[in-house]
Amino acid sequence: MPLYTSISRTRHLVSPFHSSCRSAIRSFSATPLAMTNPPAASSSSSSSSSSRKPVLTRDTINPAVLEVEYAVRGELALKADKYHQLLTSPLAPGQAANDLPFDKVVTANIGNPQQKGLDQVPITFWRQVISLLEYPDLFKNHLDIIRQIYPEDAIERAKEMHEEIGSTGAYTHSKGILGIRKRVAKFIEERDGYPADPESIYLTAGASAGVSSILNIALQKGDGCLIPIPQYPLYTATLAFVSAVPLPYYLQEIEGWSMSHKVLIESIKQAKKAGTPVKALVIINPGNPTGACLSEEAIREVVQLCYDERILLLADEVYQSNIFDHEGKPFISFKKVLRSMPEEVANSVELVSFHSISKGMSGECGRRGGYFECVNISDEVMEQIYKMASVNLCPPVSGQIGVDLLVHPPKPGQPSYPLYEQETSLTLNNLRERSQYMFEKFNSLPGMTCQPADGAMYLFPQIDMPPKAVEAAKKQGKEPDVMYALELLDATGICAVAGSGFGQEDGTYHLRVTALCPGVEDYVSKIEKFHHDFIAKYT
Repeated sequence: MPLYTSISRTRHLVSPFHSSCRSAIRSFSATPLAMTNPPAASSSSSSSSSSRKPVLTRDTINPAVLEVEYAVRGELALKADKYHQLLTSPLAPGQAANDLPFDKVVTANIGNPQQKGLDQVPITFWRQVISLLEYPDLFKNHLDIIRQIYPEDAIERAKEMHEEIGSTGAYTHSKGILGIRKRVAKFIEERDGYPADPESIYLTAGASAGVSSILNIALQKGDGCLIPIPQYPLYTATLAFVSAVPLPYYLQEIEGWSMSHKVLIESIKQAKKAGTPVKALVIINPGNPTGACLSEEAIREVVQLCYDERILLLADEVYQSNIFDHEGKPFISFKKVLRSMPEEVANSVELVSFHSISKGMSGECGRRGGYFECVNISDEVMEQIYKMASVNLCPPVSGQIGVDLLVHPPKPGQPSYPLYEQETSLTLNNLRERSQYMFEKFNSLPGMTCQPADGAMYLFPQIDMPPKAVEAAKKQGKEPDVMYALELLDATGICAVAGSGFGQEDGTYHLRVTALCPGVEDYVSKIEKFHHDFIAKYT
């Protein structure tokens, strides 16, 4: 059952000792439990349990769950995990070594910068502050020792946050710690030049939790939500769960995955023709999986469209720090453009924007931290957003601390700044260089074309699939790019994601790969060899 339909049913449970609950408890307490069916002997119990029908089956669970697909962690990822277990499990006595044609699995299917095998290391300042907050006794009773290890600004930051937070094991406000929300507001104001209200900012368990929460609250069954194709599968998965209607608008691959205003308008026109109310529009900027970065003009057109058509605008901006050419195509937030437009537009278009600590230079995916900011959302809806946040109690405190470190990094002149600048610059430069190298190599392969990425951490090359490969995939009951990705995994240990998991124009086939893998020359050379073999096999 979607969350928005269950609020009224759970409302009474939130208020402790509601009268109906108390009467039920009294009734239950007054009735003795009769042992009408005493436990049977173990043998008969075993026989009975084997014939008992399970409560949960595919037919009895929420049917919306069956409609959810999430390609990033689907069939390919499961198979890659099995290969990893084979390669890392100790051999039993007499067991022969596996005969896999590779000695390691490369997980290029997800943007997980700090996973084992990649070389993005945690930012030192982050881990210093976090470690002190996890064990504040270090700066309370062992300050002389700590000063030999940690710089003074890291110690001071930990002290300040400890005063504000207390124990990291305690609940916080459901919106997140107020002091951190104030610093997020300051970050947004410095980025955009327009004020932000801490009370309109919610800290979340990663951007994904924020996206899911807003979609669950905003959309009713049958509502239409415009999503880019290709898109991050979180959106189609969540829309399926809330029984909303995904309305695709196709990005223009030949023009560097740009967004076409005409295509957007046509998608809205077709939805209206079908009787589907267009409630929301999702923009991912910079793009995932495309890496494309929107121009200010394109953003302005989107905002105006949302004003004209009365559409909620959802801006997924989690890759805003992953921009390779800040001068040529800088990141510009939707909030900044919205606030710069005529007053009637600036004060009426409803916008929710999302950010995360999982990407950028931090790469702290497992810490689960992020935030969303609501702009021009009515007070009555903001009350419902707060209520739903309250049901979840609070976002992870460790993730909230990560958000604070994201928006409030060391400043020039502070002891930690030189190392912070060195570490973050190295991460961005590595991404830029790998992305450019992969782009050039993919375009040199027969039957493969690839658009350059302006940012993010992926490339999305197109594969000109031979007809025999298409036919072979059809016989297997698979999409051709899924077959390609599975064969790539079998041959090289590289786990990528088929483009069909993100959406693509009919008759085209793609592969999403990350630019995170170290040793990019070896990584790409394996893909090159496989691709040549694949083309030869099916030509």
